[in-house]
Amino acid sequence: MRERARELRKHATDAETLLWRYLRGRRLNGHKFRRQVVVGAYIVDFVCVAQRLVIEVDGGQHADATAYDERRTSACGDGGYRVARYWNHEVLNQTALVLDDILRHLEHW
Repeated sequence: MRERARELRKHATDAETLLWRYLRGRRLNGHKFRRQVVVGAYIVDFVCVAQRLVIEVDGGQHADATAYDERRTSACGDGGYRVARYWNHEVLNQTALVLDDILRHLEHW
């Protein structure tokens, strides 16, 4: 799985790349994020381990994969993580709103 996570880091979507610019290097209020990390049996897009928050950025293929996404969210919850999901178009077109929402999740733990 680690090799697959490494591959996913190399081939990030435009939305993931944009969001990573704001999350990396403790740029979001000092919170440390990692990207494409193995959490349980899944690879999640971003995680703030200290706050137990997973961030998932979903493309159009996720509209037809709701059951799979629910299993992933449940598995993360079983591991003590909360999950915040955003659509690609939200990250690309409403970046400030997405970042504000992520901060709300981080501050209300």
